[in-house]
Amino acid sequence: MKGNLVIGQSGGPTAVINASLAGVISEAKKHGNIDGIYGMRFGIEGFLEGKLIDLRAESESTLKLLKDTPSSALGSCRMKLANEQLPAVLEMLKRFNIRYFFYIGGDDSQNTTHRVVEYCKAQGYELHGIGIPKTVDNDLYGTDHTPGYGSAARYVALSTQQGGRLAYDMRRVDPVLVYQAVGRDAGWLAAAAALARQEEIDPPHLIYVPERPLTKERLISDIEKCYERFGLVSIVVGEGIVWTDGTPVSGTQVFDKFGNPEFGAGGGASAAMVIKNLACDHLNVRGEFQIVESLQMAGMDRVSIVDRDEAFMAGEEAVRLAASGKTGLMVAFERDPGPKYVCKVSAVPLTRVNEGKQRMPDKYLDDENSYVTPEFLDYLRPLVGPDLPQMARLAFTPVK
Repeated sequence: MKGNLVIGQSGGPTAVINASLAGVISEAKKHGNIDGIYGMRFGIEGFLEGKLIDLRAESESTLKLLKDTPSSALGSCRMKLANEQLPAVLEMLKRFNIRYFFYIGGDDSQNTTHRVVEYCKAQGYELHGIGIPKTVDNDLYGTDHTPGYGSAARYVALSTQQGGRLAYDMRRVDPVLVYQAVGRDAGWLAAAAALARQEEIDPPHLIYVPERPLTKERLISDIEKCYERFGLVSIVVGEGIVWTDGTPVSGTQVFDKFGNPEFGAGGGASAAMVIKNLACDHLNVRGEFQIVESLQMAGMDRVSIVDRDEAFMAGEEAVRLAASGKTGLMVAFERDPGPKYVCKVSAVPLTRVNEGKQRMPDKYLDDENSYVTPEFLDYLRPLVGPDLPQMARLAFTPVK
C-alpha cells in the first residue's frame, strides 16, 4: 500500500536505539510504496501534538553518523497512551496519510503499537504497525535478547571490573562496595557484572537479582563469608531486588506514569545504599555504593558492535515486514543452538510480547553462591563483543 511512514522512540535510551532508527530509514528508502519518512518528535506524546519531522531531509552524512550516536535522536517520552487518545492518533495518521507505523521501545511501547494497530483495524483504517524491540533490561518476551542489552551489559561488566580493582586495592580503607544496575523486574543487567571476574578473588563476589527474593539472614551470612575469605565484599544488585515479603529492598514509594516503582536517584532511595549500610554496620567498616543510572544506558564508548549491528538489522526487518503487508508484530531474534553464535531476525505477535516479563531462568542462577552459572556466561559473551581487558596482578614478592 502506498503511503507515508512514521517512526518514534520511547522509554529509556540505549547506546544503539538510533541504529534501529537508521535501519528503518535506510530500508524505507528502498521501497517505492513508502513516500514520506517521518519521525515523531518525543514519541507518541509529540505525535499527538503534531510534532513530526522529515527524515528524508536529513543529509547522508548525518544518517551515517546516526548508527553510532547514543541516546534517542528523535527525543523520547514516557507517556501512557489512554484509550480516549486513540481517536486523536488515528486523526493524525489520516491527516498525514501514514500507513506504516513503527515504535522503538520496551514492553510499554510495544503495547502502544499493539493498541494503535488494533484501534485502526476496528475503525477500518489500513495501517501496518511493527514494534522494534529496545531495552537494556533484556526482559521482553518472545526474543532471545533485546537490542540495547549487549552494550549496557558490557558497560556494567567494565564498570565492575574497573571499580572492583579500585575496591580491591583500597580494601583496607573501604572493604565494602555495592554496585547497582538498572533492571526493575529482571536481573539480566546485574548478572552481566559476572564477566568482570577473571580470578576467584576478583569482584563481584555476590550478585543479587529480582528473580531471587532476599532475606536479611542470608544476606548477612553471604557478607560474612565473603569478608572472611577475601577481606573485601563486592556486591552487584539489580535495582528491583525485593525481600521475601515482596517489599523492595530500596524501600521506594515513588511510581512512574505506568505504575512502575522508581528506583535509584529518581526514587530517592536505592537497594545499593540499603545493602551497603547493612554490610558496613554489621562488619563495622566503611564502604561505598555506586549507582550510574542512565550512563549504562547510553555509553557509546563501550558499545557492543554485535548489539549495534543487530539493532540496525531490527530496523531494516521492521520495514520489510510492514512493506510485505504484515502488521501487529514485533521484530525478534532467534539464536541457533550450538557453541558458535548464530542469530537471525524473526517476528512475534505483539500480543505475545504483552504476556509478561522475560525473567532470568533458573538454569542461569547459582542459588548456593548468590551468583550466576557458566550457562549464563555462555549466553552473554557473544552479545557483549570482545573479551574484557586482562589486568596485571603483582606477585608481591617480599624483600628480605
